[in-house]
Amino acid sequence: MTIHNVKSWPAFFEAMISGRKMHDMRDKRDRDYKVGDGLVLHEWDPFTGAYSGRKALFEITYITGNESPCAMSSAALDRNFVILSVKMTACEGVVPAIVKAKFPGAAALLTAE
Repeated sequence: MTIHNVKSWPAFFEAMISGRKMHDMRDKRDRDYKVGDGLVLHEWDPFTGAYSGRKALFEITYITGNESPCAMSSAALDRNFVILSVKMTACEGVVPAIVKAKFPGAAALLTAE
């Protein structure tokens, strides 16, 4: 199981932690995403070029891409990208015990000051 640390623009970060957005499209060329991996979103403002310090941990539950197509994804989705279906497991200092056991490195990151 791998932990992927990635940037997330404020509007997308907020939609993810509120539960309105439960997927994330990512470039797969530099990462080997797998179901069960952790995805730590670090809120990052592209206009200021700075991190806010807010972080959230998600678990990858499904991957849609050319290797695992659904409907028209193999025709419509660029072969270098995947759509990650995710569920939030921890956010900003609130880390359940089960998450600490499953993603110890990410859990420590979320509780660090």
